[in-house]
Amino acid sequence: MAVLTAPDRAAPTSATLRRTRERGPRRTPPLVLAFVLVPLLAEAVWVFWPALQGFYLALTDWDGVSPPRFVGLGNFREMAHDSVFRTAALDTVLWLVLFGGLSALLGLGAALLLQQERRGVGFYRAALFLPVVFSLVATALVWQAIYQPDGVLNQMLDALGLGSLRHAWLADQDTALYAVIVPALWRQIGYVMVLYLAGLKGIDPALYEAAKVDGAGRLQRFRHVTLPQLRGVNAVVLSVIVIDSLRSFDVVWSLTRGGPYHSSELLSTYMYSTAFQSLRLGYGSALAVVIFLLAFGVIASYLVRAFREAD
Repeated sequence: MAVLTAPDRAAPTSATLRRTRERGPRRTPPLVLAFVLVPLLAEAVWVFWPALQGFYLALTDWDGVSPPRFVGLGNFREMAHDSVFRTAALDTVLWLVLFGGLSALLGLGAALLLQQERRGVGFYRAALFLPVVFSLVATALVWQAIYQPDGVLNQMLDALGLGSLRHAWLADQDTALYAVIVPALWRQIGYVMVLYLAGLKGIDPALYEAAKVDGAGRLQRFRHVTLPQLRGVNAVVLSVIVIDSLRSFDVVWSLTRGGPYHSSELLSTYMYSTAFQSLRLGYGSALAVVIFLLAFGVIASYLVRAFREAD
């Protein structure tokens, strides 16, 4: 009977090894180096270098015309006594909690409702995702018309017999910030829903079947199966929400410009008005540094905690 054996491979001879050492390590093709170095150079010129300049300008007093005057940490000391900065910081924290928290909760709720493939579910998914493709400025203009004193919202309140609730939603200091959060949420929920839908599709159905066999109810399956399996998606959603919250600018600026009387002022809008309207580019750069440190601190602390739990 014939016996099949793997062909013997000739062991490399000492001469072969010597020739390989003489040739040295294989060289990277120039085309591959070009594909790496050219984008890296563009990133360094257009992103990293302006960012480093921003850190330097935060230590200066500069009006954009005359040479910057180095003031050290003077801009950051001024923030401690700036009442508008404190208002903007508190509004940013409130925005982060409401906008970020509600985006995650409503996005997850929408994904749980629309995860099952059934008739018409694609329409509802598309309807929720459609606002994401609108620009923030267009979104703000639509909601500005809705919030007008004779706009759709007040007309609906009249039709429902709730005329006493008619309000100048964007002109009142008590309601301006919350009125601005609504269109931002309207645009963000669809995006978060898509992230959670992708995570839910990746969960092994056998885990739910095993939980059912063990007698777990719907709430217990959500708590002990769904949430742990979505841990990686939660990290992505948190990062997206924190970054979007701290850089929220377009919708606020288009609707209220931070007013009235700074009642809807965020750090991003205060940075813009300080730098490009008051022409205090040094102080505006210091505000940008604060925004960067806040975003980096929140995301880094959460990721470190997530990695520790994973270990």
